Amino acid sequence: MSRYNNGNNNQYPPQGGPPMQQQQQQQPYYAGPPQRAQTNNTIRSPTSPHMNTGYPPQQPVGYGGPVGYNNNVPHQNGSGLMPHPPAGVPGLPRTSSKLDRAATMNRRSVIHVPLTDGNLVMDCPVPRQILQNSHYKGEREFEYMRYTAATCDPNDFLKERYALRPTIYRRQTELFIVMTMYNEDDELFIKTMGSVMKNIAHLCTRAKSKTWGKDGWKKVVVCVVADGRKKCHPRVLKVLAAMGAYQEGIAKDTVAGKPVTAHIYEYTTQIMVDSDLKVRSADRGIVPVQILFCLKEQNKKKLNSHRWFFNAFAPQLNPNVCVLLDVGTKPSGTSIYHLWKAFDRDSSIGGACGEICADLGPNCSNLLNPLIASQNFEYKMSNILDKPLESVFGYISVLPGAFSAYRYKALKDSSPGVGPLSSYFKGETMHSSGEAGIFESNMYLAEDRILCFELVAKKNEAWLLKYVKSAKAETDVPDNIGEFISQRRRWLNGSFFAAFYSIAHFTRVLTSGQNFLRKIFLMIEFVYNAINLVFNWFSLANFYLTFYFLTVAAANNSNPDFSPFGDWGKVTFAVLRQIYLAAIITVFLCSLGNRPQGSRFIFILAIILFAVIMGVMLYLAIATVYAVVLPYWGHYRQMIDLLKVQGPFRDTVISLISTYGLYIVSSLMHFEPWHMFTSFIPYLFLLPAYVNILMVYAFCNTHDVSWGTKGDNKAPELGGATKVTKDGQEVMKLEKPSTREDIDAVYQLNMQELSVRPDYVKEKRDKKTKQEDYYKMFRTRLVLTWMFTNAALIIAMTSSFSFQKDDATATATKPTSNDMFNPYLSMIFWSVAALGAVRFVGSSLYLILRALFG
Repeated sequence: MSRYNNGNNNQYPPQGGPPMQQQQQQQPYYAGPPQRAQTNNTIRSPTSPHMNTGYPPQQPVGYGGPVGYNNNVPHQNGSGLMPHPPAGVPGLPRTSSKLDRAATMNRRSVIHVPLTDGNLVMDCPVPRQILQNSHYKGEREFEYMRYTAATCDPNDFLKERYALRPTIYRRQTELFIVMTMYNEDDELFIKTMGSVMKNIAHLCTRAKSKTWGKDGWKKVVVCVVADGRKKCHPRVLKVLAAMGAYQEGIAKDTVAGKPVTAHIYEYTTQIMVDSDLKVRSADRGIVPVQILFCLKEQNKKKLNSHRWFFNAFAPQLNPNVCVLLDVGTKPSGTSIYHLWKAFDRDSSIGGACGEICADLGPNCSNLLNPLIASQNFEYKMSNILDKPLESVFGYISVLPGAFSAYRYKALKDSSPGVGPLSSYFKGETMHSSGEAGIFESNMYLAEDRILCFELVAKKNEAWLLKYVKSAKAETDVPDNIGEFISQRRRWLNGSFFAAFYSIAHFTRVLTSGQNFLRKIFLMIEFVYNAINLVFNWFSLANFYLTFYFLTVAAANNSNPDFSPFGDWGKVTFAVLRQIYLAAIITVFLCSLGNRPQGSRFIFILAIILFAVIMGVMLYLAIATVYAVVLPYWGHYRQMIDLLKVQGPFRDTVISLISTYGLYIVSSLMHFEPWHMFTSFIPYLFLLPAYVNILMVYAFCNTHDVSWGTKGDNKAPELGGATKVTKDGQEVMKLEKPSTREDIDAVYQLNMQELSVRPDYVKEKRDKKTKQEDYYKMFRTRLVLTWMFTNAALIIAMTSSFSFQKDDATATATKPTSNDMFNPYLSMIFWSVAALGAVRFVGSSLYLILRALFG
């Protein structure tokens, strides 16, 4: 049921938001400054201190009025027409379209802007070109962009009396969407923003919905947070300017001597820029979209961007559902609706995620890259087996920040400093203060995992996490070895330490408000996760032992009918073992001191060597099964008896079926078998690299807790706004573009520059900062412990014990089966089968529950 059907939600402002009216003797929270005499260089005051009862208000409370533009603003012109046409429109000389940007931006006038609740807030008219492409006209939110210079920490945004447009218009926000970006280019931004706008348009087409419909866009706010003014790609700013959500020359970096922490631009746009850099509007089905663009002054990482979203903006808008997106992720046309519907159907859902797919390019051309193909298979199988299983239990270990959603009510802290959001943002203060331990620092590399655990384990509350298969989104995946290894370093380290944290604190689930049966399910899931964690720790040894026993069984085979490599078997296997050891030692050495971007050749060579070894292992496994089955081919009863008698043979067959057979069956059950044909082989041959390269590099770099976004934060100065007294009132004295013609000219220049695609410039990477000795010592101890425990297991299984059967038993069966007999290997095979069975059962139950309850 939608929250709008609940009578308790009819009052406004929402709980937790600022009061709209206060006592007469107090300063009104959203009231504008007192009326004052107007001059050509003074911002206009509100016509009324009270909210207009009509919608939308002609002069909303809290607006400081339009900035003075030397009487060129339309409402200041009695005829309603601008005295001079802007650049790029009929009537303007052609030479004006080539105005030099610097000269245009330097033509500024000194104006006095009254403070709005003590803050610098300006309404700036948008260029006429935008209005010409707009369907809705005559309303303030379409004709003026609102700029706010925030000088506070995100946590103090509400206390410092900043107001946002949706709150001023008294709109209830059902969906609050955040798009976080760092230095992504305009193509990635357009891909994500265009998809979001199409999703909002879809919400407006659901005429029968009690929540959505024609005016559904009024219940959605899209927040774009750019992590650092200097880091933001300039062409992204041009795209936002083309949409009306940004204007150059407006921002100031100081206000009354206080540094600006974030520049906030608000505009309800009716324009979308498509992938061809063409402007699309209502004629292409675009509906108005409320955009809140937060341009942070400094680069302070993604967590800080989310803190602006959750702690600064969300408490004021009080949304029902918050959707998290990374720029570069492309949701399908109805994905956001399907995510929202999961919360609407089930009030116990606290978080949800959709299916993230690898971007395969035009005509799936990206699959020609084996690295992308292997990641495509990995993503698909995770969405077919892992996510459905965890969704059935009610706890998904990670809701990816690239595409997920949360119920804002569930995220709120239960008490000051205690709750999911407080735990989520601890990672920011840890990294910035430098006082965090290495364990916590690595754990918060996967802060989204911490948020998921804190949500499910929230004291006295019963929130669940759900996987929504119908909500799909594409994302770019690394297409080269350097980026791939660097990305997985952060993923693997963060997930390992976060998983250890959740398992170690599993008892907190007992103090949550979950019912008894759900607590039992969650305990089973934690046991399952603990077993997986142990297997991941020993995966290095287990992979080598599998290789070792397969080669030993083939080399020591005395059956003349079974000779995979002829007379060269023992020599071949001896050489392969030496190559294996040499490759793993090389990977360790490179991982301890080299960047993957600087050692690409060595890592690629190691991947090729391990792929060859994997090919040999697959050949030996198939040949072994074939040699045992061939004499009994066509005699099915004898083959069944063979499975009963030949334990090692049975273990091998069951392990292969529970792995590869499971992939095929589960993919067919989900009606998604195509990745088995296009991506299975590349994944199979790159599988050793996941164990022997990615895990080695990750553990060897646990001292590196960076996100790879450090750099110089000093951006070009914007100028300041100085507090002065005018006519007995405190106002802000500042410089800004003076005429409407200059605004339109800059817009025209933006559009011209945006239409020319830039030349490809190779990205320059910042040097890694030196890590503390404590972190490096922890790294050394962890790697040594990991190496020695895996080495001890290998030595114990290959040297200290003999698991061969006696000669009498050996002669009773085929040699290959006896030669490969090893209790530990059998245990590994059966463990793989058991874990696969659990995943398959969970995936099947998910399909059943989805069919019954949606």
